[in-house]
Amino acid sequence: MITLRGLTKRFGAATAVDNLSLDIEPGRVTGFLGPNGAGKSTTMRMVLGLDRPCAGQALVNGRPYVTLRHPLREVGALLDAKAIHPARSGRSHLLAMARSNGIPTRRVDEVLATVGLDRTAAGKRGRTLSLGMGQRLGIAGALLGDPPVLMFDEPVNGLDPDGVRWIRQLMRSLAAEGRTVFVSSHLMSEMQLTADQLVVIGRGKLIADAPVAEVISASSVTAVRVRSPQPAGLAALAQRLTAATGQVETTGEDELTVTGVSRQQVGDLAYELGVRLHELSVRSASLEEAYLELTADSVEYSGTSARSGGRHA
Repeated sequence: MITLRGLTKRFGAATAVDNLSLDIEPGRVTGFLGPNGAGKSTTMRMVLGLDRPCAGQALVNGRPYVTLRHPLREVGALLDAKAIHPARSGRSHLLAMARSNGIPTRRVDEVLATVGLDRTAAGKRGRTLSLGMGQRLGIAGALLGDPPVLMFDEPVNGLDPDGVRWIRQLMRSLAAEGRTVFVSSHLMSEMQLTADQLVVIGRGKLIADAPVAEVISASSVTAVRVRSPQPAGLAALAQRLTAATGQVETTGEDELTVTGVSRQQVGDLAYELGVRLHELSVRSASLEEAYLELTADSVEYSGTSARSGGRHA
C-alpha cells in the first residue's frame, strides 16, 4: 500500500505537488492521470525518496522508502527506461540490482523470461537497446524483488500493440495477486481498459479519486448518434443542429454524432424537418472525454490549431 499525507513539493516559487493525500490500495490497478506538469512524476519520485517533500509524507507499507533495508523487495518501480549504464548489458544491470538487495541470481533469468527478453536481447549494451526493449528491461527491474508494491510511469512507451496488451495483462494479473499497482499514463483508452481506480491531479492538487466507472458516469459529456436513410434530410438536420449550438460530426454517409444537445432535441428537430430516422441513441462519455472535462482548468501547457488564427503566447 502507498500512503500519501499532505504531500507537498515546491521548486522555488512553483508548487509541483500541493497537499496531496491518498491511499493507493492493494488488489487493484490505480491509474494516475493529469496534464503535463501536473506533478505525477514528482509524486512518484517522492514515494521513492528521490525527491524530498517540503511537507507531508509518502509511505510504502507504512514506512518511508529510505528506511527500507531491501527496498527492491518492498517496491518495484519503472520511472525511466533509460536508467541503465550505456556500456552495461541488460542482464548485468539486473545482476547488479539483485546483488545490492540480496536477491538470488536465478531471479534475473526469471524476470527476463517474464518480460520476453531472450539471452541475445538481454546481452545487448544499454546504448543499443530500442525504446521498447528498454521498457521491458525496466519492467524486469521492477519485478526483480517480487515486491508487493509496483509503480510504473508511462510503461507502454515504445511498445508495439502486442506489447501494450502484454503489459496491460501483466498489471492486472499483479493486482489480482493482491499487489499494489500504481501506473501513470497519458493513454486514456489504455487506462480505461486497465485501471480499476483513478487518481486525477492538476497543478499538483487532487481532482478525483474514484473508480473508473464513477469518473466516466460523472461526466456531463454525452453524444447523440443519429442515423437516417435520407442524406439530404440528414444534411439539413446537421445544419440546424449546428445552429442550435450543437457540435456535429459526420461519422458516415448515413450517420451523425452530435454533442451539446439532448436526444429529445434532436428527435424533435428531425420530426419538424420530416427526416426519417433509423437510430437515435445516446453514447456515454469515454474516459478521455471525462478526463478532459475534469482537467479543463488545470492544463498548464496548451496550444491552438494552425487553422484557428490564434496568436502565439
